[in-house]
Amino acid sequence: MAGGTHRYSDAPARYWALTVIVLATFVTFFDSVTFGMLAERIKHDFGLSDAQLGFLAGPAGVIAFFFVGVPLARLADIFPRKWVLAGGSVAVGVVIAAGGVAQGLGQFVASRVFLAASGSAHAPASYSLLADAFPPRRLTRAFALLQFGFIGGTTLGPFIGGRLVMASRGWEMHVGRWHLFGWQWILIGCGAAAMAVGLLFLTVREPDRAAQLQRGGVHDGLAAMLGWQAFRALAERPRLFVPLFGALALSALDVFGLQFWRTPFLIRTYGWNEGQIGAAMGFAVLVGSLVGLVLGAVLVEVLARRHADANVRAAAICFAGTSVAAVLSPMMPRAEWSLALMGVGVAFGIAGAVPQNAAVQRVVPPAMRAQVTAIYLFMFTFFGAMGSFLVGVVQDRVVGDPHRLWLTLVLCAGTLLPAATLLMVLAMRPYAQEIERLEALERAK
Repeated sequence: MAGGTHRYSDAPARYWALTVIVLATFVTFFDSVTFGMLAERIKHDFGLSDAQLGFLAGPAGVIAFFFVGVPLARLADIFPRKWVLAGGSVAVGVVIAAGGVAQGLGQFVASRVFLAASGSAHAPASYSLLADAFPPRRLTRAFALLQFGFIGGTTLGPFIGGRLVMASRGWEMHVGRWHLFGWQWILIGCGAAAMAVGLLFLTVREPDRAAQLQRGGVHDGLAAMLGWQAFRALAERPRLFVPLFGALALSALDVFGLQFWRTPFLIRTYGWNEGQIGAAMGFAVLVGSLVGLVLGAVLVEVLARRHADANVRAAAICFAGTSVAAVLSPMMPRAEWSLALMGVGVAFGIAGAVPQNAAVQRVVPPAMRAQVTAIYLFMFTFFGAMGSFLVGVVQDRVVGDPHRLWLTLVLCAGTLLPAATLLMVLAMRPYAQEIERLEALERAK
């Protein structure tokens, strides 16, 4: 609503919108984690090297996203966000299910190519909708609750996914020249779930926008679609946004690389199977996630009493904790100890995610919130996708021995995460200055 006091959605409407977004997020991460549980099966059935497997899990999924991710996210600044979210969820479901019916490696890779692009508007549209539906004093709580989608997907993904992977051995099907590996039925099920959630978005009430949509001529419209206006807004404050985005990129490289390679690491290093891994990893991630939610909220509240940069300061502390856990976990002599440290890393990761997201939403211009968020998440998605490939390349070309995957994970974590922590520290002062400037403007109104 422009030119007056913004009217936020009533409590039932905004919490129903949050619920559906959480469900969509759950399906996305459930698919991602379950795909990681399938890694060794996919490698065996298609005869892939570790680098090829890493490419399939990461870069293959962001090729189309690289070209259309930011322009598609602009749709959230133009059209009702419920429709953008509905269309994106249905598209994601179709792409996931396409991998489930793919006949051969070529078709399977082709289906993964469009996965990230199909869901590229989900996070920007979700964040934009929530920021307009929830009052500022409740927005951090909304982002905290949003983490339950991530928590559910990353805990039930290993727990249920591991059992499905073990059960899928008997699901292989041959009908004439048409052949399905047993694990492909899991992808078909994930795709159907995503399409069902897409229909639920149609029941969400669209909130009023806090800022007037910018509509100009052809040149302005093209600039907006390509994200150029958002890039200009970011370029005006390089001391703030360069370290924020850089820290996210480096951390995503390692965190997503570790997430995909957890199951192969536990299989190769400790001899566990997917069923054992799913049960133990699901529990470790669940405990770590719940601890992280509490830790993140408490940490921000304590820091906010004395520091204007509380969100970024909390994220920096959590980055440091994640760094230590990620380096030590692969070095443990027992799988149980390694999983316990994985849980510690998850706790710090969740604790840092809420203030990190809130920090960006607090300082971006409202009129291009979705575009800036899309660029931020582009860094997260692109570099996160490259993480699985990076680990695979280091494993094949530097370490070599498949049974020393633990060393590859240590090398990557020990290089990338400390650098990400340093960048987040560098963002603290300019973030505090920006918060003070915005608060002064708000007091002057």
